[in-house]
Amino acid sequence: MNRPMLSPIPWPDRRRFLKSFAACALSGSSLRAAEQNKWEKIAPFFEPPKEWHGQYGDYRSPLIFKDGSKVETAADWARRRKEIREDWMSLMGPWPKLITNPVVRTIEETRRENFLQIKIRFKWTPTEHTTGYLLIPDGKGRRPAAVTVYYEPETAIGLGKSRHRDFALQLARRGFVTLSIGTSVTTQNRTYAIHYPSIEKATVQPLSMLAYAAANAWHLLTRRPEVDAERIGILGHSYGGKWAMFASCLFERFACAAWSDPGIVFDTRPSINYWEPWYLGWHLRPWRKRGVPTSSNPARGLYPRLLKEGRDLHELHALMAPRPFLVSGGSEDSPPRWSPLNHSIAVCKLLGLDNRVAMTNRPEHSPDAASNAAIYDFFEHFLK
Repeated sequence: MNRPMLSPIPWPDRRRFLKSFAACALSGSSLRAAEQNKWEKIAPFFEPPKEWHGQYGDYRSPLIFKDGSKVETAADWARRRKEIREDWMSLMGPWPKLITNPVVRTIEETRRENFLQIKIRFKWTPTEHTTGYLLIPDGKGRRPAAVTVYYEPETAIGLGKSRHRDFALQLARRGFVTLSIGTSVTTQNRTYAIHYPSIEKATVQPLSMLAYAAANAWHLLTRRPEVDAERIGILGHSYGGKWAMFASCLFERFACAAWSDPGIVFDTRPSINYWEPWYLGWHLRPWRKRGVPTSSNPARGLYPRLLKEGRDLHELHALMAPRPFLVSGGSEDSPPRWSPLNHSIAVCKLLGLDNRVAMTNRPEHSPDAASNAAIYDFFEHFLK
């Protein structure tokens, strides 16, 4: 078959073509170099220190089925993953049906820097509405996105009082669409979290309901024409770190996650307070006195049962595989936390994957510029 002859490009056009081609090549080369540089900055965080290599602590391996048999293949892991999630969902209470097409009401639009800030109101549980902020960077096409979670939504967009917690703002400056949400009402009345269907008759542990609300926020983002649904992450600090951890582990559509010093496993440190009734210790009021459980002020609700059964949160971490996650550790999550994290690394290795579990460390609980830079580089590497 004769192929049609292509007409030669006229010389002036040829010169423009060659210059354009060279510019594209240089641009592609620059992008690859920038990406390589970004990876080189975060690569060390995926490697446990020598003293924590292969250390698994007393945590029960997630690679063992309830009947005692071992997980040996990827197909085995798919079944074991389902078993772990179903166990935890049964213990914490089943979620209501997800709100996959939420009605969103725009309250206010404000132009800021390189993005549009949209204050919105939407239904995040079957019984509650919430207010949040969408930050939409300038540009065309579908972009990566992130949900940020905290006590209230203003801090993450740079309108709060605490330093280095403006995650949504910083990611928007980097071209991410962001949705900042928070528990403003319950933070003000000091009951925190979300209680479904009510605080008097909660059928789901509040921390799990926070995860449920974040899953609905994911669905909200996917309805935006600016967002690539396959590239949505989640992050938060402290209370928000616990929230982001449970959301990303229980809802597998989050592509990656960063948890800033939440206390990634059970502990008796005052700030790693999963026993509180607004996390995993819900019980009928009057609530126990706030603080570390003692013989005179014991933990109540689900939390004591989880301890009795030998469960810990490393089981949930394992549900992230093969999705990457970063622990931005501070005073609550120091280097010994590699012991529980090594179990997730083991799951990833079974799946033939490296560089999916990372941790940075700083001395203080509060985030700082360096720890946040690692988070932003992590998100850019895995979502851009």
